[in-house]
Amino acid sequence: MVFEQYLEQKNINAEIFLWDNPQHFAELKKIFNELHPDSFTAQKKFLINQLRKKYQLKQYA
Repeated sequence: MVFEQYLEQKNINAEIFLWDNPQHFAELKKIFNELHPDSFTAQKKFLINQLRKKYQLKQYA
C-alpha cells in the first residue's frame, strides 16, 4: 500500500494535504514507508484525526 492510498482509506484528501503542506506530507510519507500501516496508525492516531478534520476527503453518494 502506498501512502496516498492509506490517506484515502482514512478519509484524508492527499492531494490537498500535499498542496497545503508538502514538507509535512513528505515527512509522514517517509515514516509511513518505514513502518507497517498498522504501526503507523498506532503511532500517529491523534495526528491522523487532526489531518482528517483539516483535509477531509469528500464522499459523494
